[in-house]
Amino acid sequence: MSIARYLRICAVPLLMAFGAPAQAEEDTIKIGILHSLSGTMAISETILKDLMLMEVADVNAHGGLLGKKIEPVVVDPASNWPLFAEKARELLTKDKVAAVFGCWTSVSRKSVLPVFEELNGLLFYPLEYEGEESSYNIFYGSSVPDNKAIPAVQYLMSKEGGEVKRFVLEGTDYVYPRTSNKIIRAYLKSKGVKDEDILENYTPFGFSDWQTEVAAIKKFGTTGKKTAVVSTVNGDANVPFYKELGNQGVKATDIPVIAFSVGEEELAGVDTKPLVGHLAAWSYFQSVNTPENKAFIAKWRAYTKNPKRVTNDPMESAYILFHMWVQAVQQGGSTNVDAVRQAMIGQKVKSPSGFEVVMGPNHHMAKPVMIGEIQADGQFSIVHKSKALPPNAWSPYVEANKGKVADWSWPWVCGGCSTPRFAAN
Repeated sequence: MSIARYLRICAVPLLMAFGAPAQAEEDTIKIGILHSLSGTMAISETILKDLMLMEVADVNAHGGLLGKKIEPVVVDPASNWPLFAEKARELLTKDKVAAVFGCWTSVSRKSVLPVFEELNGLLFYPLEYEGEESSYNIFYGSSVPDNKAIPAVQYLMSKEGGEVKRFVLEGTDYVYPRTSNKIIRAYLKSKGVKDEDILENYTPFGFSDWQTEVAAIKKFGTTGKKTAVVSTVNGDANVPFYKELGNQGVKATDIPVIAFSVGEEELAGVDTKPLVGHLAAWSYFQSVNTPENKAFIAKWRAYTKNPKRVTNDPMESAYILFHMWVQAVQQGGSTNVDAVRQAMIGQKVKSPSGFEVVMGPNHHMAKPVMIGEIQADGQFSIVHKSKALPPNAWSPYVEANKGKVADWSWPWVCGGCSTPRFAAN
């Protein structure tokens, strides 16, 4: 353990007790917003930038944080993964932000992770992802395979989900789909599904010519065994993918597609009438009927001045993370990174979906999994909803993960070691 890390850890109780403001000389508290506003991922990420600006404006309108206004510093890494790291470094060193809210794809998160660990910054990441990670400097706001992908596959295999026997694992060619599908394969194997009943395929970001891929899906589904597609296709490639499904008549009654990266915002640019009945798995849908969600939607539409603007799962996760950070800063009386990090563990927020979400010592949150069917109006009808499921940072279905733990609570801090130990270098 480095001396610097040891001193930072040992200082946490004092920082939380006495406040020790890190930016006492500043008139504002700066936060970074690190989302692609251009390029292939802008279709998904721009809405999160807008959500963050709404929540910042709301806090500022109610007196700010620690008596100061929050100042958002918005940057555009333009769907360029190395540029994410460059922009993150600028936010931490040049703009001196107290925290960064951002990233979407796992490759963007992997790109910035060493920057946050080197500079001891805090990243609040709002997307469900492939797991197999737990960083001292990242708080993960959504689901991992253990409490999303696996329960979704279990649903497909159940009588309720159609008793699926064959699986197409269709994804964009990067870390999240490949790692998620490695975990899904291991789970399917444990349930007796044979390799010949699994078709796995990857296409590049921004892929648009889906005729061959969709034809292969149709052919794979003609053996007489119930077949489904588990889709980890990401970004704007989803628009031509879903259009081609409609063009080739791939109906949900024959070969249902369950998507892990498609929500209300992505469907806004698609004619959803031919897609009725296809599925998505998230921990939130706009159609959730709770008082909290009705208020969330009304607030969003009032802010955007658009009565038709949709909400989605990553927005809910970003909302939860931001409010947990605000509460942690208030609790510690400081934006100091080490004080906030410790105060984050155990923070509770009532989510728009109606669940009280708690930040765990592994920097992940227990969340429900919901299965929604696409409707003709681009919304989802919820056909299955679980209780809040605890997340494992490392999947128990991967043999190499046996014995790994993630526990960043004081004084034991560990991300990936087989037994708890004091802080890693």
